[in-house]
Amino acid sequence: MDQQTYHCTCTDRDETISEEDRKLEWPVPRLLALSELFKILADPSRLRILHALQSPENRCVCDLAALLDMSQSALSHQLAILRRARLVRPVKIGKIVYYQLDDHHVDALIALAMEHVSEQGLS
Repeated sequence: MDQQTYHCTCTDRDETISEEDRKLEWPVPRLLALSELFKILADPSRLRILHALQSPENRCVCDLAALLDMSQSALSHQLAILRRARLVRPVKIGKIVYYQLDDHHVDALIALAMEHVSEQGLS
């Protein structure tokens, strides 16, 4: 990847910020929440779990642990983090608890991120 450094050559700084520009600023609580979301998504194990849950099949902890070659305790720890972030949710069917993505936004977020990475020529 070609890395070039670009430098701004303007000498005048516009000190006025329009109301329209102010409306584009993110409120601090929203910015912090977004930052936390990206921190959670930065973990490869969690991304593997989310990817596995993109499947339409119901997956319990045992199935996920076998599929991802993780211990059940490590997987449960990561699932708890993902649950608190509202990225996954448990669904109890009979006596078994299955996990699924919390909603279509999570699936779309992962798909868009993967599309972005794929555009960089990474497989």
